[in-house]
Amino acid sequence: MKLTKKSISNILFVIVIALLLYPKSKTWILRQISFSPGIENVENRVKVSSYNWALQGLNTENYDFNQAKDKVVIINFWATWCVPCIAEMPSLQELYDDYGDKVVFLLVTSDSNEKVAPFLRERGFSMPIYNQVSNAPKEFFTKTIPKTFLIDKKGQIVIEASRADWNTKKVRKLLDALLVE
Repeated sequence: MKLTKKSISNILFVIVIALLLYPKSKTWILRQISFSPGIENVENRVKVSSYNWALQGLNTENYDFNQAKDKVVIINFWATWCVPCIAEMPSLQELYDDYGDKVVFLLVTSDSNEKVAPFLRERGFSMPIYNQVSNAPKEFFTKTIPKTFLIDKKGQIVIEASRADWNTKKVRKLLDALLVE
């Protein structure tokens, strides 16, 4: 049987649809098309207006955001059911593995610990996970997830991004520069 261009394109179309319908392939596809997040120009950076934000640790101690003053912070809003969130988590975990003692990582979800604990265990994630006890500062308000913010020591939002590859040379170079400021 000779394959024509039309039959080849139909086969590829069916394969793509099948991959999109299988949940684990969705995360793989999203990882492949993720890019390093964009960095805000210095003149466009927004400063965090308040550090009054209480977080309840699900797999760690509770956290008062006031402790994050004068520190480099990565805040990620996510959920266990969110495919794009799941796709970017391995890159966040790799950053956490290398920068967890220098950068404050706050992964915030509205999911219960009953959902989060098995999710983390099955995937081998060890990042600190929190629920909000009080409302986040207005600069972190988002209607979509995943949403990640990188804040410098001066409290300025250097990156605000969705669905990104966080474990890139660009992000690591930026983190190294922010840590020595």
